[in-house]
Amino acid sequence: MDSEDDMHDANDIESLDDDFYSGETEDVPMDYYSDDSDNDYYDDGGDDSDPAESRRTEQSFTILKESDIRQRQEDDISRLAAVLSLPQVAASILLRHYHWSVSKVNDEWFADEGEVRRTVGLLEKPVYVNLDAEELTCGICFEDYPLSKILTASCGHPFCFSCWGGYITTSINDGPGCLMLRCPDPACGAAVDQDMINLLASVEDKEKYDRYLLRSYIEDNKKTKWCPAPGCEHAVNFDAGTENYDVSCLCSYSFCWNCTEEAHRPVDCDTVSKWILKNSAESENMNWILANSKPCPKCKRPIEKNQGCMHMTCTPPCKFEFCWLCLGAWTEHGERTGGFYACNRYEAAKQEGVYDETEKRREMAKNSLERYTHYYERWASNQSSRQKALADLQQMQTVHLGKLSDIQCQPETQLKFITDAWLQIVECRRVLKWTYAYGYYLPDNEHAKKQFFEYLQGEAESGLERLHQCAEKELQAFLSSDEGPSKDFNDFRTKLTGLTAVTRNYFENLVRALENGLCDVDSNGATSSKATSSKTAAWSGKGKGGKGKGTPKALSSRITDDLWACEQCTYANARSATTCHMCNRQRR
Repeated sequence: MDSEDDMHDANDIESLDDDFYSGETEDVPMDYYSDDSDNDYYDDGGDDSDPAESRRTEQSFTILKESDIRQRQEDDISRLAAVLSLPQVAASILLRHYHWSVSKVNDEWFADEGEVRRTVGLLEKPVYVNLDAEELTCGICFEDYPLSKILTASCGHPFCFSCWGGYITTSINDGPGCLMLRCPDPACGAAVDQDMINLLASVEDKEKYDRYLLRSYIEDNKKTKWCPAPGCEHAVNFDAGTENYDVSCLCSYSFCWNCTEEAHRPVDCDTVSKWILKNSAESENMNWILANSKPCPKCKRPIEKNQGCMHMTCTPPCKFEFCWLCLGAWTEHGERTGGFYACNRYEAAKQEGVYDETEKRREMAKNSLERYTHYYERWASNQSSRQKALADLQQMQTVHLGKLSDIQCQPETQLKFITDAWLQIVECRRVLKWTYAYGYYLPDNEHAKKQFFEYLQGEAESGLERLHQCAEKELQAFLSSDEGPSKDFNDFRTKLTGLTAVTRNYFENLVRALENGLCDVDSNGATSSKATSSKTAAWSGKGKGGKGKGTPKALSSRITDDLWACEQCTYANARSATTCHMCNRQRR
């Protein structure tokens, strides 16, 4: 018989179900999931201007191409030059010093113009003056040159063309520090402006300088960052005031603005950092060694026993022979101690508690390793599934949509619902992947939250597989048809569109619930009043027949009737398949 606590937890999950599946953002009828109407699908008509959809598509960021960056940079320089009545090269120096913040420059300039000039090196008058001299001595090579072959910065210190050129070239080749170039005189802080760079630098050096200047506009600005995708040269301008840091670049790469890792909702940046570090660190290697090996009693090298008897021989040059159980010398063992497959000494010592601490550490390491492996394998499997879905999406866009358009005699613009479904599959795979990192760091003592989380995660996987099955398998029937337009295609459109909408709504609710820390469940398993007061359900709604709402269990049973779910990647395979279509794991 179930305990009272177990029954309490189960009841709490059922009461939470109503609230979690409710969709405040989208009201979608769920006739598709009702038991009595397999042929009633979603109504595709109606007003397209869904306010929930509008809220979803609102962006808190702007993608900047190189031309956009240059335009913004030039606009900032021109605006500041106009306000302060300065040349544009001087305005550029000011903005670089103050990290391209126009407001910061204005505040500092009008507070103390003289101090700002001294700080950035914009001198109002030369500090070195040579009156009526026909020749001047270069401050670097100490050669005398006529005035026509001498150049000076705003400070007036004279240097010849050749020395200026060498100084500028060396500075540019040293890196972005050339943007803050000062007079070659060690005691002078006068700035060297871009006009002198353009006059003396080679074409190659001017291109480098221009690239440094462009990149500084993004890298020194707190509101902009480069897209971290390899080879992408787009930047992102992020608008403050939103808690959603997910950014999607024009190159199709999605990343977190805050930590620049790949987009990882619903887990926070700290959890992602810990998870990535754990995946790459040596800690799990050490756990494996501790859980699956023992040190040689003589040389202390770890040894794994994967088969055979208890008589162990260490590898050369050690070659020490010992008992695997008690780690004693094998010369002291024989028939009287239990033979090759047992050790009486070990059993006796174990009864006395001699090995308790060692065995406890080994058992803890083994349990920790098994738990980590459980979550990591599923995290990695969903990543693989997402990569495959991306490849399928690419093939759909480049090959299948054109073919389907010809078969069904419909323009590709009317087949966008298929692309939307695959995009949703890709996004859901990403969310599912990170739920395993979330689950790994969920405290074990919060049993109610852990139980509810695993329930929601399982329902998310089931719903996603239903969408994936429809977008992949059921679409294939129309792609392989040679009979021209099918009268069932509109029913398929309605079905796939509805599944996409419901899956999107469920995953949005899942993300919000996890980001809120499953706050509807307290540590004792009690539910909040909000969780029990909801009357609408998005995943399991009321059918037109008025027989009440179905449950997520109904969806699960319908999946298992026709499909089997892979234990490793959770992909829903056809019942006739013997291996998983996604990860090639053998069916058990």
